[in-house]
Amino acid sequence: MNKHVGTSQMNSGSGWDRPVNPPVLLDNRSEEDVQLWWQLVDGVIDAAKSNSWTKAEVARRIGMADGTFSQWFSGKYAGRLDSTNRTVSQWLSALQENASIAATIPQSPPFMKMRGTAEILDTLMWAQLCPDLVMITLGAGMGKTETCTHFERSRRHVYRATVSENTKTVHGMLTELAEELEVREHNPARLARAIGNKIRRAGDGTLLIVDEGQHLNDEAINQLRHFVDVYKCGVAIVGNAEVYTRFSKAKQGRSYAQLKSRIGKRLQRTEPYAEDLVAYVRAWGIEDPDCTKFLIGIGKKGGAFRQIDKTMKLATMYANGRSEPVSLIHITEAWKNRDVEDMA
Repeated sequence: MNKHVGTSQMNSGSGWDRPVNPPVLLDNRSEEDVQLWWQLVDGVIDAAKSNSWTKAEVARRIGMADGTFSQWFSGKYAGRLDSTNRTVSQWLSALQENASIAATIPQSPPFMKMRGTAEILDTLMWAQLCPDLVMITLGAGMGKTETCTHFERSRRHVYRATVSENTKTVHGMLTELAEELEVREHNPARLARAIGNKIRRAGDGTLLIVDEGQHLNDEAINQLRHFVDVYKCGVAIVGNAEVYTRFSKAKQGRSYAQLKSRIGKRLQRTEPYAEDLVAYVRAWGIEDPDCTKFLIGIGKKGGAFRQIDKTMKLATMYANGRSEPVSLIHITEAWKNRDVEDMA
């Protein structure tokens, strides 16, 4: 039997070493099945290495039982090789097709330090260094999450958790924070203390960023204040204006003085700076005055930079499909076909 020589060579110990021996020829498989198996094995190795997937994850993505995939990959599968080959081949074809489609979708501009994002970075820096409790309340699509992500990636001891309606309680929020901090504590009563101990071990300069903070209930916000007071870490609650509304008006039966007095700094804006909209449009390579004016108009609607981003992605795809440079025709067509005017 010919020994197939492939081009996919993996480093020893990677978990994806290429099998040495092919499947044995049996009545339920042919030489063609074995040759296809070699090709598919190479394809699986390339895909797994490119995406840092484990064998268990590849099996899950293919829709094959872990044991079946392991036997197929090692060449020891005793069942019908043509059937398993077909399953793997269909997955690899879909993977390649998806990658080809994804390659045609224009990429958003990388993180940009504009006037608005600089204000967010300065506020996060204040919270981390003081340490202090800060609130960042900006309109939708104004770069809150992207800027917080950039800050998290560029500085040590910064942990960002995103909450939702399903995790707005103390326990839900603590569970999200524990995941980011890699805290393993299964007793809910001890979770806050376990997170606090992790913060204490990290030392000075720990910052907890809680994104989509408008979902948090009062008790969850009070728990964050407790972290600042007891464990001396910074906390940034990031979201829309609703986050702070509860502190601006007294509520019957409860005093908010203690919580409100703990807020060291608040950044609030409902609309992006005009200069930032211009800079973002330029980042998409748009110089034409009419295109710029139209996109800035979109950016002034609800959604700000996100509206520009989604419109330009679609407009660029229209232009590329026609082998034309992006023009006002493509941009207006993209905005019209997105059909979000009444939502903006």
